[in-house]
Amino acid sequence: MIETGSIAIVVFIFGAMIGSFLNVVIYRIPKGESIAFPASKCQSCQTPLKWYHNIPIFSWLFLGGKCAFCKDPIAKQYPIVEFLTGIIFVALFLKLGLVWYLPFIAASFAALFALVMIDFKYMAVPDSVNFAALLFALVQPDFLNTLMYAAIAAGGLYLIGLLSSLLAGKQAMGGADVIVAGTMGALLGFPNFFVAIFLSAVLAMVPAMIWRDKGVPFVPFLALATFIVYLYDKQATQLLEQIIYG
Repeated sequence: MIETGSIAIVVFIFGAMIGSFLNVVIYRIPKGESIAFPASKCQSCQTPLKWYHNIPIFSWLFLGGKCAFCKDPIAKQYPIVEFLTGIIFVALFLKLGLVWYLPFIAASFAALFALVMIDFKYMAVPDSVNFAALLFALVQPDFLNTLMYAAIAAGGLYLIGLLSSLLAGKQAMGGADVIVAGTMGALLGFPNFFVAIFLSAVLAMVPAMIWRDKGVPFVPFLALATFIVYLYDKQATQLLEQIIYG
């Protein structure tokens, strides 16, 4: 019987490989470039990279964080995204075990992670990545209930945004937030969806006050709250019940 630790190592390696792909998504999608072609190249000297320059985490460490050709620095974002994606995958494996839908849940959170990075960097939420997160989140054993949760969460947030827009006289909520809400509903169900919404507001409170003039993207806090509540779903439900019923 294979030990959990051995499986976790394999899951981490696979997650880091997905993280390497996420780096491509984060860099190219906002620019409207293909994520498949051309092959990876140095952003400074434009020299195509060899396969051994793209080994997650290790290539960056081996090259000393510099391009093998022009010696220009390679952004620390690359190994960090690869490492954190590996950690996300391991955390989900430890939560769910080797169930058939684990890759889909992991892919959904990977897409949310890409959205986090893109939103922080460009203050934008690409529909292609956003819808990918939602579609992956729907692939679960109880598909009909999962679809219902996603529809109610997205529809509810859309109505709230519509009402807020009418009262404020301007658009109060973007379509991207509605899609993210659908993903949250699919992953968390109810009532934990509401716990995640509340937690995201708490997490965003301090940064929003610090960078009040500049503005703070909200999707990263929605994604982080969703991940936390997904991992600690039972505790979140118990906390909500304690708050409501005392």
